Amino acid sequence: MIDYDIAICGAGPAGMALAALLVKRGVDAARIVLVDAKPLEQAMQDPRTLALSYGSRQILEQVGAWPIHATAIHEIHVSRRGQFGRSMITRDEHGLPALGYVTRYGAIVEALGNACKRLGIAELRPVRVTGSDEAADSVTLHLESEGRFARVLRAAVVVQAEGGLFGEQADKAETRDYRQTAIIAQVHTSAPIAHRAYERFTNEGPLALLPQDDGYSLVWCASPASAQAILALDDAAFLAKLGETFGERLGKFTQATRRLAFPLGLNAGVTGSARSVAIGNAAQTLHPVAGQGLNLGLRDATELARALARGATPQALEQYAVQRRQDRQLTVRLTDTMARIFASESMLQPLLGLGLAAIDVAAPARAVLAELMMYGRR
Repeated sequence: MIDYDIAICGAGPAGMALAALLVKRGVDAARIVLVDAKPLEQAMQDPRTLALSYGSRQILEQVGAWPIHATAIHEIHVSRRGQFGRSMITRDEHGLPALGYVTRYGAIVEALGNACKRLGIAELRPVRVTGSDEAADSVTLHLESEGRFARVLRAAVVVQAEGGLFGEQADKAETRDYRQTAIIAQVHTSAPIAHRAYERFTNEGPLALLPQDDGYSLVWCASPASAQAILALDDAAFLAKLGETFGERLGKFTQATRRLAFPLGLNAGVTGSARSVAIGNAAQTLHPVAGQGLNLGLRDATELARALARGATPQALEQYAVQRRQDRQLTVRLTDTMARIFASESMLQPLLGLGLAAIDVAAPARAVLAELMMYGRR
C-alpha cells in the first residue's frame, strides 16, 4: 500500500513551495507529505539572508506566502574594481515595484510553513531519512527520529529538496571548486543609498552589498587565504579593509556583525531515478554571484508541481527534466562564468569592463540581463 503520492524530503523554501503549489494545482493535500530533520520553529530562527527575485515573489504570492518582512531592491549597480565600466539596472525600466527583495531564511520558511498548514499538508518533523529502496511502483523511505527507528513510508514519487553546503555533498556530473570563501555579515555605512544593491567584482571574487532594513547584507568572496586573514581582523580593521575593497560609494563602513564563512563551489547535474528527483540546492549548488540559487530552486518547484499535477509517475518526472533543462543550464553557465572570469587577473578584464559599459548604454542588453535574473529562461 502506498502511503502518499508524493514525499518531499526537505522542508526548506523549495520543498514547502512545491508542496503548496501541488495543492494549488489540484493535488489532494492528504496525498503529500513533507519530511524534515528540523522542527519548523527551529528553521524559523535561521538568520541567513536570501535574495528573492521579483519572479520568486510571484511564486510565493501564488501560495499565500507573501507579503513577508523584506527590503525591496529598486536598483542593481554592477561594476569591476579597478576597471572602466559599470551597469545599472533599475525597476523603472521594467515597470515593476521592485527588481527583487532581501529577506531572511527564517521569514521565508515561516510564511511557507504557515501556508502549508493552512492547506492541510502533512509534515513529519523532526524526522531523518536514513535510506530508501525503489521498486517499480513506489519508493520506500526509512525514517528515524531522535536517533531511533520511526517507521517506513511508501510514496509513488520522492522529491529530494535538502541540499546542504558545497563540500558536504556527493559529487554530481559537474563539480568545480572555485577556491573562494564567502564571508557573510551585516554592515552599516555612513551614507547608505536606499534600495540599491551592489555587485562589485574583484580579483578574488565578487563583493555584494544587499540593502536590508537600515543596513546591508554583505557577501564578500575572497581566496581562502585572504578570507582567513580578513576573518582574523578586529571590527575596526575589518571595516577599513572592506572600505578599501568596495570604495566610498556609500561613505564609510561604520558597523559590522560577527562574520561567518563557507566555501564556494559548483555542484550540479541531473540526479534521480524513475521515481525520484532532486530540486533546488539538492539538484544544483551554485556560486552566490547574482543571487540565483534560491530563485532557481523556486522555479524548479513551480515546474515540478505542474508536471506532478498530471500524475505522480515516471513520465511526469521525464517531462519535468526536459522542461527544466534550458533554464538550469543557462543559469549554471551564467553564474559559473561570472564567478570565474570576473574574479581573475585575466587580460580580458578591460574587455569585461567595456562589456559592462556597453550593457549600461544598451537598453535591450540590460533588459535581457534583468529578465534572466528575475524570471530565468522562459
